[in-house]
Amino acid sequence: MAAPDQKSPNVLLQSLCCRILGRGEAEVAQQFQYAVRVIGSNFAPTVERDEFLVAEKIKKELARQRREVDAAVFSELHRKLHSQGVLRNRWAVLYLLLSLSEDPRRPPSKALPRDPLATPLYCARPQTLPLGYQDRGTQAAPSSGSLGSSGVSSFSGAANGPTPQPLLPGQTHPAAGVGDGLRQQLGSRLAWTLSTNPTQPPAASSRGFPGSAFRGGTRLRRDGDAGGAVEVTESALVRDILYVFQGIDGKYVRMSSASDRYEVEGKAGLSRSLRDTTLRLSELGWLHNKVRRYTDQRSLDRAFGLVGQSFCAALHQELQEYYRLLSVLHSQLQLEDDPGVTLGLESSLTLRRLLVWTYDPRTRLKTLAALVDHCQGRKGGELASAVHAYTRTGDPSARSLAQHILRLVAHPVLSFLDRWIYDGELEDAYHEFFVASDPTVKAERLWHDKYSLRESMIPSFMTMEQSRKVLLIGKSINFLHQVCHDQTPTTRMVAVSRPAESPQDAAGLLTELESAFQGRIDAAYRETSRHLLDVLHSKYRLLEHLQAARRYLLLGQGDFIHHLMDLLKPELVRPATTLYQHNLTGILETAVRATNAQFDSPDILRRLDVRLLEVSPGDTGWDVFSLDYHVDGPIATVFTRERMSQYLRAFNFLWRAKRVEYILTDIRKGHMCNARLLRAMPEFSGVLHQCHLLASEMVHFIHQMQYYITFEVLECSWDELWRQVQQARDLDHIIAAHEVFLDTVISRCLLDAGSRVLLNQLRAVFDQILELQSAQDAMYAAALAELQRRLQFEERKTQRQAEGQWGVTAAEEEEESRRVREFRESIPKMCSQLRILTHFYQGIVQQFLVLLTTSPDESLRFLSFRLDFNEHYKAREPRLRVSLGSWGRRGAHS
Repeated sequence: MAAPDQKSPNVLLQSLCCRILGRGEAEVAQQFQYAVRVIGSNFAPTVERDEFLVAEKIKKELARQRREVDAAVFSELHRKLHSQGVLRNRWAVLYLLLSLSEDPRRPPSKALPRDPLATPLYCARPQTLPLGYQDRGTQAAPSSGSLGSSGVSSFSGAANGPTPQPLLPGQTHPAAGVGDGLRQQLGSRLAWTLSTNPTQPPAASSRGFPGSAFRGGTRLRRDGDAGGAVEVTESALVRDILYVFQGIDGKYVRMSSASDRYEVEGKAGLSRSLRDTTLRLSELGWLHNKVRRYTDQRSLDRAFGLVGQSFCAALHQELQEYYRLLSVLHSQLQLEDDPGVTLGLESSLTLRRLLVWTYDPRTRLKTLAALVDHCQGRKGGELASAVHAYTRTGDPSARSLAQHILRLVAHPVLSFLDRWIYDGELEDAYHEFFVASDPTVKAERLWHDKYSLRESMIPSFMTMEQSRKVLLIGKSINFLHQVCHDQTPTTRMVAVSRPAESPQDAAGLLTELESAFQGRIDAAYRETSRHLLDVLHSKYRLLEHLQAARRYLLLGQGDFIHHLMDLLKPELVRPATTLYQHNLTGILETAVRATNAQFDSPDILRRLDVRLLEVSPGDTGWDVFSLDYHVDGPIATVFTRERMSQYLRAFNFLWRAKRVEYILTDIRKGHMCNARLLRAMPEFSGVLHQCHLLASEMVHFIHQMQYYITFEVLECSWDELWRQVQQARDLDHIIAAHEVFLDTVISRCLLDAGSRVLLNQLRAVFDQILELQSAQDAMYAAALAELQRRLQFEERKTQRQAEGQWGVTAAEEEEESRRVREFRESIPKMCSQLRILTHFYQGIVQQFLVLLTTSPDESLRFLSFRLDFNEHYKAREPRLRVSLGSWGRRGAHS
């Protein structure tokens, strides 16, 4: 037979028993068997394995014994031991030393408080729970349904009664009632048990209450003795409730799927008060099931995203704290069922004590369940907002719990934020961040369409202004890299600070959201936007392009526009279908070289071009001609297609108004030139006078309209645009100011939808001016032809007389008289035509003035005053007799 290994656990344990008892191996066989059962059992301390907590308890114990020097020496030794890392189970060594140092004759601290209204601090960390077990004042009766978890239930010499002391063989225990309900540590109890004669009979429990009578034998009173009712002990209810706390149906308390709550079995014989207490306790299990069900469902859902998984992790942490409390309660119940351990009656688990001890966990689980309900169907920033809403409660414990969860939930959001504002990267696979990206958008529409805000995902701890700045920061970085082709590193644009790498960092950002966090966003926004504007102004000359659009598309370059109109007149009077763009482009280049436009930048002149609009039947070149300005690259972000369309509409209107002014200039020039030639025809003076009067009215109207458009609309709006561009803090401000400028021009030039009636009246006035040009040209042509024939007749007459002949014959004189008579007969028709033209023109102007007077725009109302400065139309139209102030007050009230 092989010799036993001297280092085997059995040999070492037997040697320890011999050393403690001072006897031989044969004499300690019974104690050795008991020690083997104890070590092989599942005795375990109900504390977290915290090395530093045990060290602190040792130091406190030394300080309590006024051994401060020893405490300092122990602290130094423990520090050296921790730094060397020789032992891996330092906690177990320290715990063993603490247990062995306890005097078994002195009652240590209690595991659970004696006061039935006291409760274990659920909110505290588990290491704050005491390290020891509490003795029972009564011995639990062994039963077939419940065995002690320590594995020593068959040992007949289990300690009970007063505080045990080391006994010699043959001695008996002290009298009962001296140390009821005291706690004893595992090491002390083991040493005391090994030194005790196991054959001694147990003494009676203190105060005359046997543990078996209380825990196993007492029957609870019922309100009535119904047939078939089953007597239920309180210990059985406590065990059921502990299972219910974990979401497991007990023997008597089970979940009802119909009513969605826990119910006590109908056959259980319970009093109404105990039944109500049991149902109140079962609420904790229902709340646990609700939270656990949510975490189980969402933890496996990848589409829930990082924020949702962080929320589930926070709920798991809270459930772990809850499970630690349940482990303490289970350990207490196991101690009560352990025949080898004696606990006092005051420390036993009852329904009432459970109700008090689980008050704080119930409150926390209620908060978690309400939070779970509130967060149903939410994800990402919306989920963070839902959690943040619970931090505004007045309950300090609920607020602290919500803040702890918010720290974990907000961490992914802040990580997204750091990557976006410092790198311009958007890694949001589950659409949780409040910045959305559309990968189908091309580079030329990057600024306008690619990135946008998901307003539902904006966390409530961020304002809309902060969210807009965050969007602009990342959008500016991507715009610089992809559109401007500027590869300046982000670190040179923004002083990068350390991003949030942990929930603690995220908590700091949330705490300092109004100061440090806001400062980080503002600094990144300011530096990034400044760099982007510098690139646009210096490299791409944005301001020069704005000025070019003002000069050429809004007719601000007067000499160029006038010369271009002179050169284009022969071409544009032709039908629109006969025009060729290359011919018009050549004329444009000629006008540029002949005016101050030649001094502009070659890049700007290269972008200037001719554009022909869609041709309609009967259109002339004046109707389809337009200037165009080509934009591309970053400049196209400001000059978008919509804005260029507005420029085109404004150009067509201004070009038409300029053409009418040009026509009136020709009319006045023709009138002045032809008036001298037609002095020989006094009968035609009335026609000339009427033409002069009507043309003067039209010139006054057009001059006032041109003044209004040029100065009150274009110049004032341009001055405001230039001021806004100079003060712009980001590209969005420039785009918005440019849009406001064009919208103002379109609105005040009567090109918007609300001014359609006014625009139609104004176009009718322009048409009357064209009618006057046609009528006057026809009259002047007829008059000049008549004058030419008269001059020819007189010249022929004079020539014949010089030759000695009769100047005219009778037939020629008769023909001349007939022709002069016909011309004189046509003069009343001309006058009538002019009167009709004047009547129509004045009627249109009168209606136009009425519309201007009723306009809500103050500048248009004052325009009506300038157009009718002599109150000619006011005398004819009663609606024009209302003062401008009255119309203004009416507009304000309406």
